[in-house]
Amino acid sequence: MKTTVEIADSLFSQAKALAAKENLSIRSLIEEGLRSAIAARNAATVKPFRLRDGSFKGGRGLQPGVDWKDLVSLAYEEEVQP
Repeated sequence: MKTTVEIADSLFSQAKALAAKENLSIRSLIEEGLRSAIAARNAATVKPFRLRDGSFKGGRGLQPGVDWKDLVSLAYEEEVQP
């Protein structure tokens, strides 16, 4: 497939020099670079986020006589300094 791509002059000069040094065509050097970039990005695919188990294993849970409303009010109560 043919396409036109704009490349910075300095980058093209470096690519042309490298291609000549390694006896490659500019086309093969660009294809090699694209393959490398695509492979690197595919290898660096981010793993899906997994939330760790942060549950408390205290054992006894909510005790008799403690109401959820009491817990909420205690949680939002300001700490009293002695």
